[in-house]
Amino acid sequence: MATSFPRQHARTHRFTLGAPRAFTVAADGSRTAFLRSRDGSDRANMLWVRTTESGAERAVADPVALLGGGDEELSAEERARRERTREGAAGIVGYAADKRLEFAAFALSGRLFAASLTESADGPGPRELPTATPVVDPRPSPDGSRIAYVADGALRLVAADGSGDRALAAPESGTVSYGLAEFIAAEEMSRTRGYWWSPEGDALLVARVDDAPVDRWWISDPAHPANSPAQTAYPAAGTANARVDLYLVNADDGSRTAIEWDCEAYPYLARVDWSSRGEPLLLVQSRDQRRTRTLAVDTASGATRTVHAEQDPVWLELFAGVPAWSPDGRLVRIEDTEPDTAAPGGSRALFVGEERCTPPELHVRNVLSVEEDGVLLTASQGGGERTAPGEVGVWLAPLPGAGGELRRLAVDDVPHVASAVRGGDVLVLSSSTLRRPGARASVVRLTAEGTLEELGTVASYAEEPQLTAAPQLLHAGSRGLPAAVLLPSGYQEADGPLPVLLDPYGGPHASRAVAAHNAHLTSQWFADQGFAVIAADGRGTPGYSPGWEKAVSGDLAGVTLDDQVEAVRSLAGEYPLDLTRVGIRGWSYGGYLAALAVLRRPDVFHAAVAGAPVVDWRLYDTHYTERYLGTPEMDPAVYAHNSLVTDGGLSEAAEPHRPLMLVHGLADDNVVAAHTLRLSSALLAAGRPHEVLPLSGVTHMTPQEEVAENLLLLQVAFLRRALGVPLD
Repeated sequence: MATSFPRQHARTHRFTLGAPRAFTVAADGSRTAFLRSRDGSDRANMLWVRTTESGAERAVADPVALLGGGDEELSAEERARRERTREGAAGIVGYAADKRLEFAAFALSGRLFAASLTESADGPGPRELPTATPVVDPRPSPDGSRIAYVADGALRLVAADGSGDRALAAPESGTVSYGLAEFIAAEEMSRTRGYWWSPEGDALLVARVDDAPVDRWWISDPAHPANSPAQTAYPAAGTANARVDLYLVNADDGSRTAIEWDCEAYPYLARVDWSSRGEPLLLVQSRDQRRTRTLAVDTASGATRTVHAEQDPVWLELFAGVPAWSPDGRLVRIEDTEPDTAAPGGSRALFVGEERCTPPELHVRNVLSVEEDGVLLTASQGGGERTAPGEVGVWLAPLPGAGGELRRLAVDDVPHVASAVRGGDVLVLSSSTLRRPGARASVVRLTAEGTLEELGTVASYAEEPQLTAAPQLLHAGSRGLPAAVLLPSGYQEADGPLPVLLDPYGGPHASRAVAAHNAHLTSQWFADQGFAVIAADGRGTPGYSPGWEKAVSGDLAGVTLDDQVEAVRSLAGEYPLDLTRVGIRGWSYGGYLAALAVLRRPDVFHAAVAGAPVVDWRLYDTHYTERYLGTPEMDPAVYAHNSLVTDGGLSEAAEPHRPLMLVHGLADDNVVAAHTLRLSSALLAAGRPHEVLPLSGVTHMTPQEEVAENLLLLQVAFLRRALGVPLD
């Protein structure tokens, strides 16, 4: 019997298993380290090295061999770290290397391992170092002589040969940890680290986190009533965050110096960068996220000075790779600019010092590296027009005064989504297109003339999907909403109008209408069940302009829902859409949007599947929620309008009632199950029928194969039933 797409999709972890990832290129470009599992259904990543000159790849560390075939045992800290990064793989899920990429350290089942990245295959293999356990986030010093790691909330240090294991900074109480990112930094700021080595390897900047002020919530397991609930420190909107301080710690004697800044005015430590090009840089942010300061640290005294200050009346976005120093000591940053005729919604630009390095039509997303020949970055087409919906490219912007032109680096001559990792003049350029399943990791050399010399590809063992996605990317409606439309395979005009399924995320920081084949596989499968599927990115989603993203301020519900309505109505004239049968499905913010759609706009939407929806924004975290809605104390009416429930029951719901399936993992510590339970209670009190599917032991992710497979099958069965689509 052939494997179904839902089973294949679940077994391959959405076709990511077996694909190379987590690339690090040596500074001289001679080799690349990366992670990859044995095949497309193996969850256990191995550590590999590829030699640039020969293209030879060899496995450096195999978790199966290192654990003797035994199962992994994960600490609570490691499980939490993986949940924050949405890590669903196993084995070696992360590693860190010295500056020359000769030596790597990684944690496996809470134990510390070290491996050479330069020796031949017949040389000594990886070795376990005798250390305190459970080990979290080990990182070698730049010279490879020592390894720092976290165990039981203490930052510890051990020599590369395994000798001298000791605590550099130990927690003073059960609420304190050193060297770990707090919940809010890892979940919302994309800062997953809590310590940073000095370039010389003689000191570290170390975050001290005290979550004593944070409210305690309890995550229970109703399927196992004998188990005690798990306690979690959850900073809900309007409540206290953890206290974060930063110390400079001497790696030899453990002496420390407090880093000083106005923590009351700028409580969020968003970014830390310490390179050989200058003083350590901090990016700190006010709680309302309308002000930031880039601070340079005096490592002798711990004092800081402001290098750059920024403010915005709505909010300030955070970006990977900045702030940083350029080789000549200028500050590299990304900044939003004011609207003008070239960019009516403003633009997001790269600055080096006070000089702008990118044009208005380029919407900069992140900085990848800063080198002598320029700044490597990712960007999409922004400004007044978007010529390629869903495309993200890699660009090299020359440093001001160095000469040269801004140029795009690509091996694909069609719309694509790309990123890159650089070492010297060698790049690993990862790109996905609509034409090709999965991502291709091309090893290229950047020549002096600015062209790319292809040196080969890093092999991928990922499985080929059994179906081919055929999205049509376009701009929909008067606002030019980026959208993907998918019809059933083999659909012909004579087949007539189709029931419609909207498949959005629809909120900040994620796009669905992207120029990458595998991103549309699930939508194509739903289309093949008899639907016309639309995945539209409305205002608030990334990649267009600052004005586009910030249009949701104070009104997540109204703006994002209006754009989904516009998308489906505007496309009805171009595609065979039966607007009397419109469903919507989504997870997390998409789940919120799906439930919102049938409750507030039943005139447009006739059924919804809402997975892990944020029902009441008072129950979601500080950094995310307050960015868009302020605080519940200062803006209670805003929270009431954007919530699906209030203390009195359903909020702003319209008639008639539409079928709604609610799905939620009971172990979710990000969007806790209370969201769905409160909505279900309100629906019951209002006499509105609905279905609830609780997932025992499931978090905000759904990595379990059987769960992931059956979720797709149950959703399509519900939607067919609710919309009158004949069952097979």
